[in-house]
Amino acid sequence: MRITGRVRETGEPITEAFWSDVGNVNAQVMDADSGLAVGYDFQGVGSLIAIDPIPMVSNLTVQEVEVKFSQLDDRINELLRVYDVRQAKVEIYRGEFDPETMRMVEPAGSRFVGFVDGAPVETPAEGQEGSVSIKCVSSAQELTRGNPDMRSHESQQSRDPGDDFYRDVTSCADLVIFWGKRGTIREDAAA
Repeated sequence: MRITGRVRETGEPITEAFWSDVGNVNAQVMDADSGLAVGYDFQGVGSLIAIDPIPMVSNLTVQEVEVKFSQLDDRINELLRVYDVRQAKVEIYRGEFDPETMRMVEPAGSRFVGFVDGAPVETPAEGQEGSVSIKCVSSAQELTRGNPDMRSHESQQSRDPGDDFYRDVTSCADLVIFWGKRGTIREDAAA
C-alpha cells in the first residue's frame, strides 16, 4: 500500500509505502498511471491488520475500501498525525510469491487506486482496544464531480482569448426566427 500525503507546513508531497509483513523490502509493482514496472521501498508494518475485500468490477462505480492498522505503530501514527492525508492518493497492490524461494513471481499488480476519504483515529478507554482505519474511495469518484464553469463568452475567453464560439450565447433566448417570406431575425432588428 502506498499513500501520498502532504507536509502540513509546505504542502510538499510525501509518500509512505507499507506492506503487511515485517522488515523493509524493495518490491516491483505495476504503476497504475504508466503501466510500467517500478520499484518502491515498502516499510514492514506487521500491524497492517486488515484490508476490506476489493471488488473487481469492470464498470465505473465508485468503490470503497477500508484499511485497518494497529494504533500502536509509530509510522502509522506519524503519517496520520504529522502529515495531511485528506484526499491523499492511495494505491493498493497484490503480489504473488514463489513458496520455495519467497521471491515475487512478477511485479505486484495494482488492485486499487483512489483517495483517502477519512482517517478516524479511535482512542480507546483504558483496557479497551483502539484502531486506526483509513477509508478510501476509488478514483472513479472524480467522474461524479460537476463542472461549476458556465458556458459563457467570458468563460471561453479566459481559456482561449481568440475563441468567439459563445459570443452570442446570452442573446440566443431573445432570437425570433421567422420561417416565412418576410420577417425579422430579431425583434429589435430592422427588416
